[in-house]
Amino acid sequence: MDPSRQPTQPTQPTQPLVLLVTCADWPEGEPGHGALDAALEARGLTGRWVVWDDLSIDWGAADVVAVRSTWDYDARLGEFLGWASGVGPALLNGVDVFRWNTDKHYLVELQAAGLPVVPTVAAETVFDVRAAADDFGLAVVKPRVGAGGRGLEVVADGRIWLPDPAGHAGPWIVQPLVESIHHDGEISVFMIAGHPVSQVVKLPGTSDIRVHERFGGTMRSVTVSREAALLAAEAIATVVDLLGAEVVYGRVDMMRHRGRLVVSEIELTEPGLYLDVLPLNALPFADAIAARAIPRTW
Repeated sequence: MDPSRQPTQPTQPTQPLVLLVTCADWPEGEPGHGALDAALEARGLTGRWVVWDDLSIDWGAADVVAVRSTWDYDARLGEFLGWASGVGPALLNGVDVFRWNTDKHYLVELQAAGLPVVPTVAAETVFDVRAAADDFGLAVVKPRVGAGGRGLEVVADGRIWLPDPAGHAGPWIVQPLVESIHHDGEISVFMIAGHPVSQVVKLPGTSDIRVHERFGGTMRSVTVSREAALLAAEAIATVVDLLGAEVVYGRVDMMRHRGRLVVSEIELTEPGLYLDVLPLNALPFADAIAARAIPRTW
């Protein structure tokens, strides 16, 4: 038989490659990343943690790119969004969602869309901040682009407010200080593939209102409540309606204001999965990745 006419053997698909994106300060991945590494491996996926601004990474070789712990983006937003725009369709949530979500002005848009949100005013100038803070009484001022609680200020008298010289130069958002933060804390619901999968309660320390561990905050896992799950699902659905984009993963933060739960933030870019506290979050996240990973045959 002519060797050139022998039947071609089918090519075995290669194991799908998932790039889990982090930053130089967290090169090994987010806390508790071993749970996600194991969950991906169990689903026949090859997971690699890579730094987003590493020029040696071939993003086109990945079947799925999932942003996880890029917690330096707020100081380099233009670079970060430029990187995301070049990754292509393998990037979960995607650059349009990131561009919208990394500017806290999105809270004003959600408020206008009818979602229950902590009352939020966008402020371009010092005078805008003063007026809004004076209206709220005891107010919170945050950078519109910020992460990890950096740049947050509590303002007792808006009439005399000036930016902290070591803080953020604007623009800002202004909100009332929600008193329940001191006793009820902040509730976070993780939404993956459209479903609420877990919930945590985060409490601030005694000398700050921020719930982040670096400011003395603590966190505990609780059963997902119906009230919180419904608000989280409504929040993600509102985002999808506004942007017309798929939201594969997200974390919806909420507080109790005037007797009801309201959204304080929606994290759709790089929300930590809190795998060190909730290792089971790795399972639905890995399922969502596996559903979008197509084995290659070349």
